Amino acid sequence: MRRLPPFFALRALEAAARRRSYSRAAEELSVTHGAVSQQIRRLEAELGARLFHRQANSMVPTEAAERLAERVAAALKILADGVAAFTASADRDPLVISLDPQLGTRWLPSRLARLLADPAGANLDFRIESRTANFVTDGVDVGVRYGRGQDRDVEKAFLFREQLFPVCSPTLPGYAAIRTPEDLLAAPLLRHGHRPWSLWFSCFGLAEPPPAGPEFEDSLMLLEAAAQGMGVALARSSLVQQDLATGRLVRLLPEAVENDFAFYVAWRGDSPKLRRIHALRDWLVAESAAESGVGSMGGF
Repeated sequence: MRRLPPFFALRALEAAARRRSYSRAAEELSVTHGAVSQQIRRLEAELGARLFHRQANSMVPTEAAERLAERVAAALKILADGVAAFTASADRDPLVISLDPQLGTRWLPSRLARLLADPAGANLDFRIESRTANFVTDGVDVGVRYGRGQDRDVEKAFLFREQLFPVCSPTLPGYAAIRTPEDLLAAPLLRHGHRPWSLWFSCFGLAEPPPAGPEFEDSLMLLEAAAQGMGVALARSSLVQQDLATGRLVRLLPEAVENDFAFYVAWRGDSPKLRRIHALRDWLVAESAAESGVGSMGGF
């Protein structure tokens, strides 16, 4: 198969032949007059034939150049139609969103009706998964992630950072006597493997008491243990609101500390579904900003 001339040179030929002007072709292609002239000269050298001749103030294509320009125009239309069909398919296909399990089961459900009633919620495919989805290999378009926002290969937008504060069941003996951070030193503390009580005590100049009692790797199991009266948990604000509202758990102190992790939405910057992704991102950001009592808003 014969090697084709550079694509831009063919575009310059088509535009110049149609507009009968290098200057108007340059304006259409958002380049300089010199760039179009250079591409035409390059094409003439490669094809071994003159393509234009000047007539008054116009650049008139030769008969052969006119026929070539018509075929280039037809090819450009085929390409444009293909891109349009691809874009239409991207609008029809589901927008796949991967959610952190705890956010997907505690934060989103109370907002789901609002999301689905909004244009940003059209044709969504929700996936609840603990692992970080790969946007290239997993068929995922948007990820709502929990961490420090250090991903460098994706676009991302901050949603919210949580507060941490102690909670327990109202049936826990002596809970009403806990009125200061120091009072927690003698309380039965439930521990999380990745969120130590030192995050809390160090903010008040206190040393964390020696570990005692059970340790949990899952935040929801930690809260469930607290709701069953097993002890005091250091709760993440985004996960505990429903339990506080129903009275299964009570907040012991007004003080809170900021979590070092945050929630953020991430996506590929070159996704064909970018328009829909941006709409969903804007909805999530607005919903997070309107949230009261979840935590301080800020960057990573």
